[in-house]
Amino acid sequence: MAVDFLQKEGYEIVERNWIFQKAEVDIIAQKENVLAIVEVKTRSSIDFGDPQDFVNSKKIKLLVKAVDEYVSRSELDLTVRFDIVAVSKDATIYKIEHLQDAFYYF
Repeated sequence: MAVDFLQKEGYEIVERNWIFQKAEVDIIAQKENVLAIVEVKTRSSIDFGDPQDFVNSKKIKLLVKAVDEYVSRSELDLTVRFDIVAVSKDATIYKIEHLQDAFYYF
């Protein structure tokens, strides 16, 4: 669902489930000169919080390390942005929310 959503928004999917060491990058997408690193979080219920609330600092550090390696290997000269696509289910309806610049690397 997240890939379909991003493609409809004009993103080109560059990689899916890209792995480096202990990190897995769910989606690497590009739109114009922006490389969007997308973490997909899905919850069947928001009783315990929104999907995006479950991206913790450990996950962010792993993503940053993996993306640094990806950009270096690929010799890319693009703006890198970290996004979250949050998918939640309310009864039988899925809600998709795209949070751009969801977190910043440090």
